[in-house]
Amino acid sequence: MELLPLWLCLGFHLLTVEWRNGSGTATAAAQGGCKLVGGTADCRGQSLSSVPSSLPPHSRMLILDANPLKTLRNHSLQPYPLLEGLSLHSCHLERIGRGAFQEQGHLRSLALADNCLSKNYKETAAALHTLPGLQRLDLSGNSLTEDMVALMLQNLSSLESVSLSRNIVMRLDDSVFEGLEHLRELDLQRNYIFEIEGGAFDGLTELRHLNLAYNNLPCIVDFGLTQLRFLNISYNILEWFLASGAEAVFELETLDLSHNQLLFFPLLPQYSKLHTLLLRDNNMGFYRDLYNASSPQEMVAQFLLVDGNVTNITTVNLWEEFSSSDLSDLRFLDMSQNQFQYLPDGFLKKMPSLSHLNLNQNCLMTLHIREHEPPGALTELDLSHNQLSELYLAPGLTGCLQSLRLFNLSSNQLLGVPSGLLANASNITTLDMSHNQISLCPQPASSEEVGPLSCVDFRNMASLRSLSLEGCGLGALPDCPFQGTSLTHLDLSSNWGVLNGSIAPLQDIAPMLQVLSLRSVGLRSSFLELDFSGFGNLRDLDLSGNSLTSFPRFKDGLALKTLDLRRNSLTALPQRAVSEQLLRGLRTIYLSQNPYDCCGVEGWGDLQHLQSVADWASVTCNLSSKVIRVMELPGGVLWDCKWERLDMGLLYLVLILPSCLTLLVACTVIFLTFKKPLLQVIKSRCHWSSIY
Repeated sequence: MELLPLWLCLGFHLLTVEWRNGSGTATAAAQGGCKLVGGTADCRGQSLSSVPSSLPPHSRMLILDANPLKTLRNHSLQPYPLLEGLSLHSCHLERIGRGAFQEQGHLRSLALADNCLSKNYKETAAALHTLPGLQRLDLSGNSLTEDMVALMLQNLSSLESVSLSRNIVMRLDDSVFEGLEHLRELDLQRNYIFEIEGGAFDGLTELRHLNLAYNNLPCIVDFGLTQLRFLNISYNILEWFLASGAEAVFELETLDLSHNQLLFFPLLPQYSKLHTLLLRDNNMGFYRDLYNASSPQEMVAQFLLVDGNVTNITTVNLWEEFSSSDLSDLRFLDMSQNQFQYLPDGFLKKMPSLSHLNLNQNCLMTLHIREHEPPGALTELDLSHNQLSELYLAPGLTGCLQSLRLFNLSSNQLLGVPSGLLANASNITTLDMSHNQISLCPQPASSEEVGPLSCVDFRNMASLRSLSLEGCGLGALPDCPFQGTSLTHLDLSSNWGVLNGSIAPLQDIAPMLQVLSLRSVGLRSSFLELDFSGFGNLRDLDLSGNSLTSFPRFKDGLALKTLDLRRNSLTALPQRAVSEQLLRGLRTIYLSQNPYDCCGVEGWGDLQHLQSVADWASVTCNLSSKVIRVMELPGGVLWDCKWERLDMGLLYLVLILPSCLTLLVACTVIFLTFKKPLLQVIKSRCHWSSIY
């Protein structure tokens, strides 16, 4: 049984050929709604009910996509005897006349995708049989069964590329592709194939690309298509993939088994040229260390293969399934989203050419780094989203990761890494250790220590340019934690208090930094040293999720292009900030989710005109206990704010004036009531003399 597909984006865009006139330059014209460019007539989407007959007779390509033709009548293409390409995509075709292509001896490429050819498939088959020189045929999306396909492809021995995707093919046997000895590309994705009989592809000796993605294949056993280079069987329900045990050399270069239900590492050919193996999203694991097999019989599985009257038994060692596979040329291996708890000894040693290894979203708890494991050619290693608590580095091992450029250890349970590990990775440029509860070493760690450390030291990693430490629970940064690095990208987000009121620990790398994320680190505007004037090359700054009440300080001429101030405590942007050259140079600024005062947004119109506020529609402000979007503020809101301030003065006046008037009236009444006695008392006391 055999199957092979690859990243088969098998360019079944059959009719994208560009023609040029005799002078070597394309000429464009229009005729009856059709665009004429060189030898191409593009009539797509013109609501045509039949093939136009007034186009240049020397046309080499005719595109009639998205026209309601329904029927391609006999001799309708007779005016264009030189056609080499014809596209009838989405034309509602139900019938193609038996003589529709009789005059098309030069036709090489025919696209009939997304029509209704299953209704009159016998007549369509008869029409196709008049094209002995056809090389590329697209029949995708026509609701064809395997019997219909077999009839349509009969005697088309010149075909080199066929697309049958999005049909209703369920089974394949040796009659479907009989006689297609020149076929090189075959696309069968998005069908309902659940069975492929032995020998179904035996006659396709030139087949190089096979796409069987999005079908219902349960297993591939005794795979023996040695001529294939690209095989894509992703998005099926495979539980087993077993290559033939023969010693034949396979030409296979790319194998995609991702998004299946594989239980074991696939049994690959003993001799192959495989350089890309995609195993993402399966149920695979290695199990030898989990079982105590007391006898060899408990370590094998036997497959009974019945093909007609012939019965074969294939025996597979479940715990050493990779040992006989040829992985010497493998360069890209994706084993992410599986259930690997460990890697067997010698597993990575079989891949000396491996440059990219993806093991994220597995169940790895420890990783042992030994000589040639991982291989020295490795440039990218992704171990994120596992359960790693320790990394072990073999004593005395040097230069084990010299080629490594990208190292992703995020979302694990690491407390530290062996000091020699990062020292050996002398060419690493990108390191992600986010979401590990690590701490930074207060002093440079000794390179002689090879055991696991409780801290991490990034000092003197001269090649390091990008470092992510998001959500690591870091305390206040020690002095010069990144000294000797070449950091241009740094993420310290979600480490509350990591700066402890000062950005001084970043001064060593401030002139080089281009991207800095300080999201949710507890920044406040009261920090006297929160001044980014020294970050001359900073292009992207994230200050969201802090407690800033005022706009941060920058120097003139800063290269900043993106600034994020969301989720802070800003009530207004000062007028100077709005008019500063900084904001005018920004391409993107985020300002939403702040408690702005609607009476303090005067001058924000300038920001709106700059069109740099990416979340302008979400920026709100508070007005009289109401939350209003700034872009929807009434035109007279500022005048209302002035009246609101004036009304407060009037309120105080109204409250004070009645009290003063009441006191004045009371004093007047008292004075008038006791006027005469009071005067007498005053006279007697002062002995005033009377003129009488």
